[in-house]
Amino acid sequence: MNSPADTPDRIAQEYGMLIKEYGRVQSRCSSMLAQQAADIASLQADNMRLRAQLIVRDSQLAYARQDMAELKAAIPGLPARQTLARRVEWLSERVQDLMRELLHHEWFARTSAGAASQPAGVPADLREKSVLCIGQDESGAGLAQQAIEDAGGRFLHHAGGHGGDDAALEASLVEADLVICQTGCVSHDAYWRVQDHCKRTGKQCVLVEQPQAMHFVRSLDVFNTSI
Repeated sequence: MNSPADTPDRIAQEYGMLIKEYGRVQSRCSSMLAQQAADIASLQADNMRLRAQLIVRDSQLAYARQDMAELKAAIPGLPARQTLARRVEWLSERVQDLMRELLHHEWFARTSAGAASQPAGVPADLREKSVLCIGQDESGAGLAQQAIEDAGGRFLHHAGGHGGDDAALEASLVEADLVICQTGCVSHDAYWRVQDHCKRTGKQCVLVEQPQAMHFVRSLDVFNTSI
């Protein structure tokens, strides 16, 4: 057993160890508190910077709104003018659509009153004639080619679709003696090009709906055969 004299020394030794451990814990806590304080200061600085940016943005937005209000006040009736401009644009597009529809009906009434009765101005004899068929119906184009070539004519074809070769269409129009345009399957641009060319040159042009194209060609073929 330890003597009573050893007890104070042991207690003093343990006390010293506890004091050292306490010092280390205290130092660690102080470091953590300092780091936490630094983090809080950094977050507060970021918060202040963001608040400043927000104030600047709100100020710029307020100035822009004020400038817009002053501009509208300086130009009387600006909102009404903008609305009117949009209305005029819509009406212009509507007028163009109606003009296309009217022209289609007028040409269709003049040139397709009856293919079998031979519309005025359309050559019945296809021998040695170049016939241009415009439309995207490939199967119908093949049948039309056979009928035209059987009648002694020369078959030309252009799809007349969107994004087509305008130069090729114009060259085919120049080369053709007769133009058959399937109105139901050509683009507006091709439709207007055909109209403009035939008006300028006086070339015969027949506008037919897609299902009627073959009936028209076959009627010319029958007419030629009966001559």
